[in-house]
Amino acid sequence: MNHSLKPWNTFGIDHHAVRIVCAETASQLLDAWQQATSEKLPTLILGEGSNVLFLKDYSGVVLVNRIKGIKVTEQPDAWHLHVGAGENWHSLVKFTLENGMPGLENLALIPGCAGSSPIQNIGAYGVELQRVCEYVDCIELATGVPKRLTADECRFGYRDSIFKHEHQGRYVIVAVGLKLLKQWQPILSYGDLTRLDPQTVTPQEVFDAVCHMRMTKLPDPKVNGNAGSFFKNPVITRDVADKLLASFPNAPHYPQADGCVKLAAGWLIDQCQLKGKSVGGAMVHRQQALVLINDNNATSDNVVDLAHYVRQQVGEKFDVWLEPEVRFIGERGEVNAVEVIA
Repeated sequence: MNHSLKPWNTFGIDHHAVRIVCAETASQLLDAWQQATSEKLPTLILGEGSNVLFLKDYSGVVLVNRIKGIKVTEQPDAWHLHVGAGENWHSLVKFTLENGMPGLENLALIPGCAGSSPIQNIGAYGVELQRVCEYVDCIELATGVPKRLTADECRFGYRDSIFKHEHQGRYVIVAVGLKLLKQWQPILSYGDLTRLDPQTVTPQEVFDAVCHMRMTKLPDPKVNGNAGSFFKNPVITRDVADKLLASFPNAPHYPQADGCVKLAAGWLIDQCQLKGKSVGGAMVHRQQALVLINDNNATSDNVVDLAHYVRQQVGEKFDVWLEPEVRFIGERGEVNAVEVIA
């Protein structure tokens, strides 16, 4: 247990693992997984560790996926990208814009690797990965057999996919296929983007606006450890939303295709006046209430206790119960984050 996980999670929480292996090819990753399995050790596959909270020392092997490479195929109507799972997501967004292939600009500055993007169905400012995802290439760990899943087979939902359910622990993602349409349509439904003119706006202007919003609101993990948005934006039924809006008419809310309504978790937390609230070394960020930060050598228990407090305060005020977006990792693997903070 002498391998520190501190450099491998953006929260900067100091727990340890039995072994840490950086894999640059699928075969290296498979070999390391099979070696760990033969030793009866649990395995955890990480990208950049930007969406995890280690609760304890990990009693197994952490496999860091660094499979790189971007291949572009041009068709008359679209660009098709085949992206290695270990590619940095924001670098990929910049690469597409620099090469005249717009479509990812709303997803700028989301931390993490391309291979993690389908697991969470990452999203920001009105765009989710499923909008551009064509396929996900994986390998079944136990057999080494490759498998390509279409976007439909990935069963994307809000911050959800098949990789959080029956494929979790069975498959490793090695590449993601993206389709960027040449007929570009700006998505300007959130935040500062609503001020841009859809007739004249360029992809670069959308990118710049998204980067500005994220950099002014969100803390830099290199300065204050964090995992980005800690809680999911809650999705509630229309009836519950009507009741809440009767009491809080200025609550931001976004009707969904299925008739439900999405609320802004950050706004709910802010209404409980929790910005700057701290437990031990963990704190609710002063600029963006949705982010919990490692303010001063926080322990994982500090973060859990703070998340519990935030959830209780919001639940008591609004009767809406927040769920973590961050994945909680216990001694032998992922655990139910809601149960941990309930």
